[in-house]
Amino acid sequence: MIFDDTDKKLLGYLQNDCKQTNKELSNKLNLSVTAVYERIKKLEKDEYISKYVALVNKEQVDKSFIAFCHIKLIQHSQDYVIKFEKEVANLSEVLECYHISGDYDYLLKVMVKDMVAFREFMVNKLTSINHIGSTHSMFVINEVKHTTAIGF
Repeated sequence: MIFDDTDKKLLGYLQNDCKQTNKELSNKLNLSVTAVYERIKKLEKDEYISKYVALVNKEQVDKSFIAFCHIKLIQHSQDYVIKFEKEVANLSEVLECYHISGDYDYLLKVMVKDMVAFREFMVNKLTSINHIGSTHSMFVINEVKHTTAIGF
């Protein structure tokens, strides 16, 4: 597939509001409704678009406490890595998990109601994973920028 400037603009519009109609998008892109429809289907088929989601207001659902947790495993064997990744993927409080370089092995983005809920998460869920050697947590004071959109 040729990925051109029109596709980039289309993805930008969809990332901003994926509920726009093909007619609205066609007016913005100066294309026919059919051309927009075909481009979207092609972007989906070629996996440029992986899924559509609703972004939930965290304050409205009482989940506005965000923490970043560095995790160090006690050992770096394949078994420990696979087991940790499988277990952390099942924790609903963990929004993102990255295997990283540096002093720690993983970085987690955790979202809960408040500090009490975070402590409960740490004590009852995260630290119950056997092969964690140490953790280091940081709490968000103010969200300066948050986006899910990829820029082109």
